[in-house]
Amino acid sequence: MKTVFFHRTGCRIAGLAAAGVIAAGTAQADSHGISMYGDPALPADFEHMPYANPDAPTGGRIVTAAVGGFDSLNPYIQKGNVHWQLRYLTGESLMGRSLDEPFTLYGVLASAVRTADDRSWVEFDINPAAEFSDGSPVTVDDVIWSFETLGTEGHGRYRGFWEKVESLEAVDDETVRFTFNTDDSELALLAGLRPILKKSQWDDTEFGESGLDVIPITSSEYVIDDFDAGRFISLKRNPDYWGADIPFMRGVGNLDEIRLEFFGDETAAFEAFKTGEVNSTREFNVAVWESQYDFPLMQDGTYTQEIVPHGRPSGMTGFVMNSREPVFQDWRVREAMLSAFNFEFINEAMTGSEQERITSYWSNSPLGMSNGPAEGRVLEFLEPFADDLLPGAIEGYSLPVADGTERNRAGTAAALALMEEAGYSVQDGVMTGPDGQPFTFEILLEQGSSENQAIIDMFVEGLNRMGVSPQISTVDSAQFKERTDVYDFDMTYQRLGLSLSPGNEQNFYFGSASADEPGGRNLMGIQSPAADAMIVRMLTSESQDDFVAAVKSLDRILTSGRYFIPIYQWNISRLAHDARLTFPETIPVMGDWPGWQPDVWWWEE
Repeated sequence: MKTVFFHRTGCRIAGLAAAGVIAAGTAQADSHGISMYGDPALPADFEHMPYANPDAPTGGRIVTAAVGGFDSLNPYIQKGNVHWQLRYLTGESLMGRSLDEPFTLYGVLASAVRTADDRSWVEFDINPAAEFSDGSPVTVDDVIWSFETLGTEGHGRYRGFWEKVESLEAVDDETVRFTFNTDDSELALLAGLRPILKKSQWDDTEFGESGLDVIPITSSEYVIDDFDAGRFISLKRNPDYWGADIPFMRGVGNLDEIRLEFFGDETAAFEAFKTGEVNSTREFNVAVWESQYDFPLMQDGTYTQEIVPHGRPSGMTGFVMNSREPVFQDWRVREAMLSAFNFEFINEAMTGSEQERITSYWSNSPLGMSNGPAEGRVLEFLEPFADDLLPGAIEGYSLPVADGTERNRAGTAAALALMEEAGYSVQDGVMTGPDGQPFTFEILLEQGSSENQAIIDMFVEGLNRMGVSPQISTVDSAQFKERTDVYDFDMTYQRLGLSLSPGNEQNFYFGSASADEPGGRNLMGIQSPAADAMIVRMLTSESQDDFVAAVKSLDRILTSGRYFIPIYQWNISRLAHDARLTFPETIPVMGDWPGWQPDVWWWEE
């Protein structure tokens, strides 16, 4: 992968630097870092990450708003509703992921890493200075216990990796070795990315049942200092943090407090920002960004607006159809929903047509599928599955385009024709199935999202013209998680953030084995041998060319599967914040991503 540095000045790409490529699987003995292909771009004596300021002052606070609530402070287990940032802010792992090199890690708790030529095993040396927030040392026993416990009792995101570990053992008092049972080059990197917890904390406590009663002890630069269930969580900077002088951590964790405030809906959250109760927010609607940020704190310069570029894929954001349910098992019905969704009219109403639509899962990146028929290695990878792929996977597929008018006559006609092909017909103004029953489905929404509600209201108006009257169910955040964890919905909102370094997590998102696992991200319910095969190819590719072709192939399979009704993408980030909150001039290729805000920000009086 290439290293790309964004510079804030002029919001432009300032340069490209490719890491030297060596033969796949070459050993990296006693290295400071590990990369999927080739060597890490930064040398062994690097002083800090390029997007961090090692001279940043400490102090100040950042306060952000979240819609919804929480009933757990343990982000490492399946049970409970946990704010998404906690696992990034409180967890610390053996290695840290570079935001400039998508497939490269550098040492954090580990002072060195070495791996076999074929990556069948990997070893990590634990930094003897590493310690938990209570001052106790991080030991090999803590590392082994953390992997075993997370892999068997932890959140589903950790289990897929653990199933591929043949053995985990202590080589000596400072070294652990993972031996793998699967040919998968990414496993050596994933072993460096699991959070390390304090074993003795859980001697008399049920790990999988903990909620607000137990705060996991970790070794990171922040600790949960105070909270009020459903209202706020306050994290304080640990002044005795052990790793402040680790190169990867220099210039990280500068703010004295990170405070997460919780609100019942988006309107209340934005009002809190306007009055100064919240001092940093992300805006996803360009129309709001341009018209509603003229309040007094902006006018007097206390707050400011920033445009932050990035090189990430668009990911997939929109309304996902649950193909486990009979109502959406037929791809023609899913295509009919896409045709009935009047994106051009909705985009004009919501953003003034200022935001482009997501066109595929990896659009806005070199990993996205190309227009037109599959060619080259992509075609070669897809051809063995040609009989099972849906129309468009090989020939080429693009989303239906509406005419921009409210009635969307052509889109409605196309949707009606597709429903007829699938065996439905309109009888007495009602879309009716072959069984004589009305065609209807439930749209599950989380309380507080006024934007999603507005989009769905316009979508439903179009469906009504077809004789379809879906039920809209709006539930609180806890109920929403409970229902989506067990896939109890027909259609719902989902946002899948995808990276430039897709790997084993794709099994969690799109793999057949995860389709029926509770708490997974495969809300669409895809179970495709072709998709599974492309994920295997991604994980076993010996060249970047094959890796890219495998991702492009997977992108075609997913997009032509018609599981999502995509909305608009965000190829930049819009951040508004207190002007005293400051970040370095050099922006990483991943841009505004976990590990950047609030991590490398600081308070400038």
